[in-house]
Amino acid sequence: MRFDTSTTRWIRAILGGAALSTALLFSSDGAFAAKTSLVLGMTIEPQGLDPTAAAPVAIGQVTWQNVFEGLVAIDREGKVVPQLARSWEISADGLTYTFKLQEGVTFHDGEAFDSGVAKFSLDRARGPDSTNGQKRFFAAIDTIETPDKSTLVLKLKKPQGSLIYWLGWPASVMVGTKSAADDKTKPVGTGPFTFVSWTKGDRVELAANPNYWNKDAKVRLETVTFRFIPDAQAQAAAIATGGVDAFPEFAAPELIESFKDKPDLVTVIGNTELKVVAGMNNARKPFDDKRVRQALMMAIDRQTVIDGAWSGLGTAIGSHYTPNDRGYIDLTAKHPYDVEKAKALLAEAGYPQGFAFTIKTPQMAYAPRSAEVMQAMLAEIGVTMTIEPTEFPAKWVQDVLKGANYDMTIVAHAEPMDIDIYARDPYYFNYKNPAFSAIIDKVEATSDPAEQDALYQDAQKILAEDVPALFLFVMPKLGVWNAKLKGLWENEPIPSNVLSEVYWEE
Repeated sequence: MRFDTSTTRWIRAILGGAALSTALLFSSDGAFAAKTSLVLGMTIEPQGLDPTAAAPVAIGQVTWQNVFEGLVAIDREGKVVPQLARSWEISADGLTYTFKLQEGVTFHDGEAFDSGVAKFSLDRARGPDSTNGQKRFFAAIDTIETPDKSTLVLKLKKPQGSLIYWLGWPASVMVGTKSAADDKTKPVGTGPFTFVSWTKGDRVELAANPNYWNKDAKVRLETVTFRFIPDAQAQAAAIATGGVDAFPEFAAPELIESFKDKPDLVTVIGNTELKVVAGMNNARKPFDDKRVRQALMMAIDRQTVIDGAWSGLGTAIGSHYTPNDRGYIDLTAKHPYDVEKAKALLAEAGYPQGFAFTIKTPQMAYAPRSAEVMQAMLAEIGVTMTIEPTEFPAKWVQDVLKGANYDMTIVAHAEPMDIDIYARDPYYFNYKNPAFSAIIDKVEATSDPAEQDALYQDAQKILAEDVPALFLFVMPKLGVWNAKLKGLWENEPIPSNVLSEVYWEE
């Protein structure tokens, strides 16, 4: 059998790694058989593995749709599809949701899934001791009834037009009554893969679930390893040498071109919900003055930030909303780049000589790069910005998200349609606008898509005017993976690494 040089390198890389030593198989006629193992790279290692216990998206990127499943799911097109609930009905007044559940479903430890377990999961998510990062999803639920094992009834206090969509998020997955307490380190779900091990600082390993309930699913991977490689150069080396098979979210846009002439690799530029915003503490001076916030926005040339931070790969935004989202309007012209007008606004607000502040930047590459570009631009209007690196997620969550002990920060908000975060109280922006909050309440009070879209447009306009955060750009999904690997999501309607449809070509 004759190999070309790229194939030889590929085989040597696979056989050289202990985790991949059995990944290459031969069929009875001596030809290559499809691989059944996958090594997938990620930039951020999650602090835990239970997506119902904390908000960081890296948790769901390992376990959502792989280990854990929900009543419904979000598919690769961003649509809600049935999952552990095979169907549902909503009453005319929007106050009663009746779910018919799948039968014959078991958790990985053998516990049966039924309406009682579903009630336990939702009660745990909405209970007083809940640490669920999206606890607000469940606030409208008044009571939960279980008339029989395959029927679940949610009675709401008020209509909640987005409830079905929210039930598809990682924070809403179903957990077992016996295993929930240990899911942070030993996750047990109903999904197509079971948890094997977690070597902190290095990898999480999963294996195919031989008792998976969904017989229509064609799960072809037998083992999956998530490797955590924060350094962009190390990521590039790992994908080039075969140390990893795929980086669905490659962290070095400046290196993406280097892979395009390699026939054994593919590069993909897809859509995401990753909104890069520089959030301000609206309760602190001078950020409590809308004119100051507007001036800072007008001092920023968004395209220059995109060029400097992400090699020109990104889409400028004027509000906390992406072009993928329903009802999107382009508001980047609301406060366009204009240094002289920015200076005039600062003077009007009482800061003719500018002021100084500190920005806390997580270690993800886009954050310090964006901050450095912004630092130079703000200096043009007399504003001195000191950059303070801040470890993410632990230190950032402690100082910014929970403590609101900051002036400005920068982070990519990954959750789809999360414009409502500006109505949360408390939330780290410390932004309070009753008119904005009233619009978000109206969105939830109706299930009419056209009415919701119009309300979302009103919400975007308010944020573009008030500038509670500097709205910068939407990051694209930069993927690099082996050309024989099929089924990975090219776009990202929700942060995830869904592997049930992933396979290797023979």
